[in-house]
Amino acid sequence: MAKKLWGGRFSKKTDPLLEEFSSSLDVDKELALYDVAGSCFHVSVLKEANLISAAEYRAMYGGLKQIFQAIKSGTFKVDESSEDIHSDIQNKLEKKIGTAALKLHAARSRNDQIVFDVKFYCKESCAEAGLLAIDLLERIQGVIDKSEDLILPGYTHLQHAQSISLKNYFSAYLEMLARDAERLKNLAVSIRPSLGSGALAGTNIDADKYAKAIKNVCKQLGLVYDKHIFAVENSVDNVSDRDFVIEALSALAIIGMHLSRLCEDLIIWSTKEFGFIELDDAFCTGSSLMPQKKNPDSLELIRGNTGKLYGNLMSVLTMMKGLPLTYNRDMQLDKEPLFSSFKIIKDELKILAKLIPTIKFNKAAIEKQLEDESLYATDLAHYLVEKGIAFKDAHTIIGNLVRFSLKNNIAIKKMSDEELAQFSKYLNQGVIKKIFDPVYSVKSKKSVKPRKLK
Repeated sequence: MAKKLWGGRFSKKTDPLLEEFSSSLDVDKELALYDVAGSCFHVSVLKEANLISAAEYRAMYGGLKQIFQAIKSGTFKVDESSEDIHSDIQNKLEKKIGTAALKLHAARSRNDQIVFDVKFYCKESCAEAGLLAIDLLERIQGVIDKSEDLILPGYTHLQHAQSISLKNYFSAYLEMLARDAERLKNLAVSIRPSLGSGALAGTNIDADKYAKAIKNVCKQLGLVYDKHIFAVENSVDNVSDRDFVIEALSALAIIGMHLSRLCEDLIIWSTKEFGFIELDDAFCTGSSLMPQKKNPDSLELIRGNTGKLYGNLMSVLTMMKGLPLTYNRDMQLDKEPLFSSFKIIKDELKILAKLIPTIKFNKAAIEKQLEDESLYATDLAHYLVEKGIAFKDAHTIIGNLVRFSLKNNIAIKKMSDEELAQFSKYLNQGVIKKIFDPVYSVKSKKSVKPRKLK
């Protein structure tokens, strides 16, 4: 085991079983870049507070910047014997610059170090996932634009309901993704990485020194200065709160649910029974036994991953529910579900952004389904309402007409004017021909006014 950040109080080495059980390196190495950035901020604070000399600052900051660049370039190698990523980075810094590195943890605890890193990670990941959601939104918009006039049978309870335009149908997913992107954007702004909590009670360094140091480091590291990164407002809340993790997991679970519903529609539409769409071979797999099979595995996995996203959210909610203030080691367990959920969502958004534009619509199969007369029953009832009949009565009249059609196995379109007039004097073949038309049905719906999505 590499050198730890603690140990002076202990007379025995940690039991090897506990070493393995408590190690977080496999998970928190994801935070390496954010941890080094946080340490760069911190050494600047130490300099502002005159707790390190100018020479020590140059050595510490220079060494940290080298590690920062190594992580960004992919040449950084984690020492797997380290307790966690924070220890690993400190040990590497000590090897680079010597004993000056031992001053790095003045006025800092891993408690506030960890929450700073996770907030920084979460802030950037929310912004990235939001942009990916917008990219998928734009790809769906591209499909809508190419198939502007396509009309589909719409469903409720997975039963034929009314005809609907592809534009109106797919725009529902645009609305969902727009909300997702906005939710992530707002979350990214609201997450405020802060310095100065110490273990729980704060530090002996003035708050304004933290603010000044942060602004300087952002400029030096090429990071976008964010006024929401500043000295801590409440040290107890800062080290013990994981609301931002729970909010991120909730937002990601909601996106996962939206993507799962989109995938379910596409899976159903791609079946032989529906045959509305053809999925590109690049996003499907075959069977090891049945040569004819083409399975929508990419969509099924996205649908299946929703359970993981829900589970990740519930695991952190459950973990946090009984913790006393302030920091408890249980909170180490927030990172694996957080990293997992972000990876799942980012991967899914990227896959769907490539898959969606490749979808081919089978217009012949769709038009065949649009011949179902039940799709126009509501339109026919509305026609009677326009003639002055009460809706309840119109509903009954058309219901009786549909029942007669089914019982006698005769299409309404093929009934004579005399047969239609038995149900209402306003019904005849001219009316039926006009109303039992998908284009007329869609155009007659005037209450929907799609908004322009930003």
